[in-house]
Amino acid sequence: MEAFNQYQIDFMRHFFTLILLLTTLTVSAQENSETPKKKFLFEGSVDAYHRTNLTAPNDTDQIAPATSFADTSGFSLGMANLIASYEKGKVGGVADLVFGPRGDAASATVLNQLFAYYNISENTKITIGKFNTFLGYEVISPTGNFNYSTSYLFSNGPFSHTGLKADFTLSEDFSLMLGVFNQTDVTEFNPDGSYAVGAQLGYSNQFLNLLYDKAGLGFEIDYTGGFDASEDFYIGINAAYADNEGEGFYGVDLYPQYSASKSLTIGVRGEYFQTQSDAVSDDPSVVAVTLTGSYVVDEDLIIKPEFRFDTGSEDIFIDTDLMATKSLGSFVLAAIYKF
Repeated sequence: MEAFNQYQIDFMRHFFTLILLLTTLTVSAQENSETPKKKFLFEGSVDAYHRTNLTAPNDTDQIAPATSFADTSGFSLGMANLIASYEKGKVGGVADLVFGPRGDAASATVLNQLFAYYNISENTKITIGKFNTFLGYEVISPTGNFNYSTSYLFSNGPFSHTGLKADFTLSEDFSLMLGVFNQTDVTEFNPDGSYAVGAQLGYSNQFLNLLYDKAGLGFEIDYTGGFDASEDFYIGINAAYADNEGEGFYGVDLYPQYSASKSLTIGVRGEYFQTQSDAVSDDPSVVAVTLTGSYVVDEDLIIKPEFRFDTGSEDIFIDTDLMATKSLGSFVLAAIYKF
């Protein structure tokens, strides 16, 4: 135990030395003598939905894809999201609160995010506190996703981290993030003295993400990006691999989206996801296709009708006759209001 603790101490010393070195290299040599400007922002969203199983009964909450959120039949609530931010000069803070079923599933408390930051220079930013994960294409808030329901990759990866991170703008195209965090998704305290480390290398909105958390998720490598196929057609991409001593998952998601008009966008999420375990000989997998329409009403209200079809390699669902089956079809109609 003493050797392990000494290893942790040495690791943390080297990590913070690296951040300090990179920070020093990017600090501006001149101080701004002007009075710092103050900026306060308050924003958020509310969302609700109706979900119907098309190939299974609707008299139980348990018949749904094994993904986060939007998994209850009938009229259901998403969450209320309230975000307050304050900035004065180079420093600031954010308090991001969530209330409702979606928020409860994403966070152990109402504190979705709570962090302070210091813009040391135009190219260097230090953040400490709780913040949403840097891995993956999707996020907790429905305003940040095109599809209303979420993917298997998102649902099995980390949601949030509590710790310290440093963001560096290396050039017009390149960016770098380095961070040290508590155990993944244990965001209110450190239960056992272990730490996770993460890094993100960005190039022109393409991101390679790394996370190592021996006590929690293990090792995950994740790519998130996309490209414009044309002026009206965009394709998003997410691929990830995670392993923790023989237990983990891997998969890939494609997000083609077509802007039919200023108000209407149509998109598909196609996903292949597979768990892996040394304890079983045949790892189960699932293919999920989600067709979503996004109609913007007067800039602030978004209506999203969504058809979803999940097919597993094993009988993981039931049909209308309560017989085991490999597939499940469902429909969601969601409303999201931003303010």
